[in-house]
Amino acid sequence: MNTSRDSFSFDVSAWPALPRLRGLFVVGTDTDVGKTLIAGAIARTMRKDFASVEVFKPAATGCRKTPAGLVSEDAEFLAWAAESKRPLADIAPVRYAPAVAPNVAAQRTHTPVDLNAIFDAYGRLAGQADAVVVEGVGGLLCPITDDFWVIHFAKMTQLPVVIVARAGLGTINHTLLTLHAARAAGLHVAGVIVNRYEIETPLSDAHAAAKGDAVLAMHTNPQQINQRGNVKILALVPNEAENSVADARIGSNTQYAIDAVDWKAIAD
Repeated sequence: MNTSRDSFSFDVSAWPALPRLRGLFVVGTDTDVGKTLIAGAIARTMRKDFASVEVFKPAATGCRKTPAGLVSEDAEFLAWAAESKRPLADIAPVRYAPAVAPNVAAQRTHTPVDLNAIFDAYGRLAGQADAVVVEGVGGLLCPITDDFWVIHFAKMTQLPVVIVARAGLGTINHTLLTLHAARAAGLHVAGVIVNRYEIETPLSDAHAAAKGDAVLAMHTNPQQINQRGNVKILALVPNEAENSVADARIGSNTQYAIDAVDWKAIAD
């Protein structure tokens, strides 16, 4: 088995082959960039093009304790968005209560990550859906176990990758680093979604600059990511108060921005 140091080779030969499914893999540049919301919105849009859409999250942390066991809020939201009837334990097969990286949660709770549970649950999707939306955990280099990270699972699925990035200052570096890691692992990046974009109408450079540095950064970041990363900006998703993973709500403007993307072409 790989060591943490060897993980940067992104070698997945030690793990079993997974079925080749149609769909996409949603990752974030960081935690709390809204990738769960975006993944759910994408699943809703894809239901218009595919007879059935399923969702999957290999591991979830920050889960709540119930009499029936740990429940992932993210899995609940994804299931709602996709109208999935599968058990939540199949959508998020590995779950922990501490809101930390899965490998750390495993150490703190003395419960090792069951990678076979992840592989088996994903394998059962074969033949069950026309398309699947997979949501990662944290960023691409977030460790699920010490030597198996989100990027390894993304490589095993061979799904096109959609990167969800924040809109404000700092996103150029985070997004280009994520893009570099994905390409180093041989992943196909379909594009970037800039989430919580707070400029309601298109601005000229001069008007953006007149509104202050924060607005200027948000205004220029998508173009910088596009040009420096040679990557397509798929959508600018607004910062909408109606959006809530906890309450299973997707704002109309958010859904409109996601609906404008040809997800069927990306998934195929």
